[in-house]
Amino acid sequence: MANKFYGTGRRKKSIARVYLVPGTGKITINKRDIDEYFGLETLKVVVRQPLVATETVDKFDVLVNVRGGGFTGQAGAVRHGIARALLQADADYRPVLKKSGYLTRDPRMKERKKYGLKAARRAPQFSKR
Repeated sequence: MANKFYGTGRRKKSIARVYLVPGTGKITINKRDIDEYFGLETLKVVVRQPLVATETVDKFDVLVNVRGGGFTGQAGAVRHGIARALLQADADYRPVLKKSGYLTRDPRMKERKKYGLKAARRAPQFSKR
């Protein structure tokens, strides 16, 4: 068994480089523990989803380097990266991960701002007079 499995995850502007090392289930993000890095419980759940789906929570230590975007985007990127790294570890996980939709790159991006508007769709306040 190889010692490191790698996966790149992306979501919005975030890019996560994920390494899976056989271990006890410790998740380290940017050299900080997951509980320290992500304040919200929901984000920690999102990150662990692929591991839970494949029942490998306590089989791998996860080392993540993530940059760009906000914390929700980063959590999504980490999830994507973990799913891809799990595929490298064992191709048999593919049907489970694919069915749950963890292998799909979320294509939703920020919509561009249009001229004449204050934001992508936000129009200036309308007043009759």
